[in-house]
Amino acid sequence: MTTPANKPANGAVFTKGSILRHVIVMTSTGAIGLVSIFFVDVINLFYISLLGQQELAAAIGYAATIMFFTLSISIGCLIATTAITARAIGAGDEADAKRKATASLVYMTVIGIAVAAVVIPLLPVLLDLLGATGETRRLSLEFMQIAIPSFPLMCLGMGLSGLLRAVGDAKRAMYVTLSSGVAALVVDPILIFGFGLGIYGAAISVCLVRVIFVLVGLHGVVVVHKMLQWPDRLAITANLRSFAAIAGPAVLTQIATPIGNAYVTASMAEFGDDAVAGWAIVGRIMPLAFAAVFSLSGAIGPILSQNLGAGHFDRVSRTMIDSLRFALVYCLVVWGLLAVLHDPVARAFNAEGDAYALIRFFCLFVAGSFLFNGALFTANAAFNNLGYPVYSTIFNWGRATLGIIPFVYVGSQWGAEGVLAGWGIGGIVFGIVSVFVCFRAIAKLPARAITEEDMEEINARTTVPTKNSPFTSGRGSSL
Repeated sequence: MTTPANKPANGAVFTKGSILRHVIVMTSTGAIGLVSIFFVDVINLFYISLLGQQELAAAIGYAATIMFFTLSISIGCLIATTAITARAIGAGDEADAKRKATASLVYMTVIGIAVAAVVIPLLPVLLDLLGATGETRRLSLEFMQIAIPSFPLMCLGMGLSGLLRAVGDAKRAMYVTLSSGVAALVVDPILIFGFGLGIYGAAISVCLVRVIFVLVGLHGVVVVHKMLQWPDRLAITANLRSFAAIAGPAVLTQIATPIGNAYVTASMAEFGDDAVAGWAIVGRIMPLAFAAVFSLSGAIGPILSQNLGAGHFDRVSRTMIDSLRFALVYCLVVWGLLAVLHDPVARAFNAEGDAYALIRFFCLFVAGSFLFNGALFTANAAFNNLGYPVYSTIFNWGRATLGIIPFVYVGSQWGAEGVLAGWGIGGIVFGIVSVFVCFRAIAKLPARAITEEDMEEINARTTVPTKNSPFTSGRGSSL
């Protein structure tokens, strides 16, 4: 009996070498890229805060909660894009990897258009549910009416970044997302202050930055790696099931977080715009300070998928262990830095009153909860890439509901800081249990390994026959 381990994996860079090195390189470059995406929001909020109107910062906070929901959908699809492409690369099937890569980008673009079309007319209702009122509500609505239509570009850019990770080009994947942060740094002050557009300039900047995001990604995927073929209807249809099998649960997993955060935002709204502004600033500090933890779920996915495709189950287990060690050390270091620097961090955003108190409380105490959030993110990455995506859905929704609602409700009896404390405490149990279940699942992988003959039979059923395909005969052209 042969296993996928006997297949060639010439392009599968993660099936050899130091696992810890792969984890550090992929996570650190992913963190820089992720920081760039969230940096756009931080820059927006920072420049808006300089205008000296607290309702503007609160408006950005409400908008961020809804836009984080749409971003989470794109991240879920990115996970599927990376997983199915990296698995084909790990199995040594370059032609199938190109088909899956092309089909995935088509799916992500269509999903982006559909989500934007659904969300835009629902914006007033969503803001009402979050508790936005008056001038703050109006500003937030107008901001999103400008920014949300560019969401398909965000989806496409995220897909391109995921493909670069799937092939192991961490540097260019980083460039894709890094470009957005650099662009925001230049464009934001010009539009907000130079043209005097204020919050509307920040929204226009989001759209322009996403255009650059896509252009840089296309250069890496199409020009450098030639990972795409001209879209083929049969290939797009054939790969839809494998994409949806991961994307469906992954999207459900990802949207749990913004839904949980929406409940926190609504709870903060009871304590006024200062509290919402403070929560908005904390929401920007988290992905910047803990960028490596947030990036783990996407960064280690290609490592897991390539080794799974190659049948290296020992390296799959090692990837999880090294990732958890990395997350533990990183979270302790960052927590210490935040505790020491809490005052300058709060002052940088001109935070006062409840907003200042929330930022201080987060830096000194609640930031420590990321020790467990990191464990949950790592476990979810394994579930999504190793054939157990439903587990990640269960744990993330458990965290977003049972791990937030009762804790935040009880905490709200002690004010805005109690709400934040409840949010942090609720994640401890889910982080611990998810890691336990994850290693149980990894232990079962060898028993689930299928023979090479079975794999060929599955490929024959789920991919397009290449006998007459111009894209695999050397006569076709790539995008």
